[in-house]
Amino acid sequence: MSTNNLQSCKRKKFLHGHGRQSSSIDDLGLDILVYEILIRLPAKGVGRSKCVCKEWLSVLSTRHFAMMHCRHISTSYNQKFIAIDSRLCSVFPLSCEDSGPLLNSRILLPFEAPWNKVNILTSFEGLLCVCFRNTGKLVIWNPLTRAFKEVSSSNSRGLYKPKSDAIGLYVDKTDDYKLLHIKRRRGRMWVHVYSSMFDSWHKITFANKLRCWRGKPIWSNGTFCKGVLYVLVNCFIENKGVMLFGFDVESERFRLKTFPRFPHAYYDGNLVIVHKELHVFITHGLPNWTVDLWRMEASYYFIMLYYTYFKYWQVSCRIK
Repeated sequence: MSTNNLQSCKRKKFLHGHGRQSSSIDDLGLDILVYEILIRLPAKGVGRSKCVCKEWLSVLSTRHFAMMHCRHISTSYNQKFIAIDSRLCSVFPLSCEDSGPLLNSRILLPFEAPWNKVNILTSFEGLLCVCFRNTGKLVIWNPLTRAFKEVSSSNSRGLYKPKSDAIGLYVDKTDDYKLLHIKRRRGRMWVHVYSSMFDSWHKITFANKLRCWRGKPIWSNGTFCKGVLYVLVNCFIENKGVMLFGFDVESERFRLKTFPRFPHAYYDGNLVIVHKELHVFITHGLPNWTVDLWRMEASYYFIMLYYTYFKYWQVSCRIK
């Protein structure tokens, strides 16, 4: 038998077995079923699949599967945004081609709070961090499953103050979803981390003696990328410009990162994740605005990708 014929026979045996004409779903193996098929189902489909057998129930109920499922449905082609109105949430596709609402896109708010007092602060892998503006309480909410958890405690941890505090959602190497809360009170900063696994808060050591914390710096909410939660701090009152801090989720320490500098009197930045890399849009050059897009390289420096120049509603773009 030639080499080509032998390889062909081996492929047939691998695909079809020894002479069998058909195969069952059991031949696929549990790993393939779970991580190639079931992980692609919507949340309701996963819930129904748990009723198939005890083995499926055990696997589909693990935190690992929940995280993998969240990360799959949060891919760019399936991203959506939520608008809250009259105790209802409207879900819209994040697509320029289809601006209409999705079919069956209305969901009820699961918590008792006035719809006009609910403020969505940040999101991560399908989870939302919500603040009740009338009480300041923070809630972690999964709109797909309607599950939510109020994280505020009796000792005032988890109480959010607009224009003073910053929030960031992330996950650590133990698959524990956590919430970072940075709050400023009377010129001092406090940082606490909430663990969803242990349902508890703990305090993070923070440098309050830095001059840049004086005055009223404006903190952005956190953007998580490759084990680091990034926040921008606008400190123009102290003539510090915009600074970028990275919170390492394993060591739980803040580190000052490099950030592009500009000769203009005022500039601003907004963090965004593109293809799993940290980018920042920087607006500068008042009154003739210029918007730059920079990408972080090796967690140390930024390179400029392009800029767009605005003047009298005329737009030009140059690629670098």
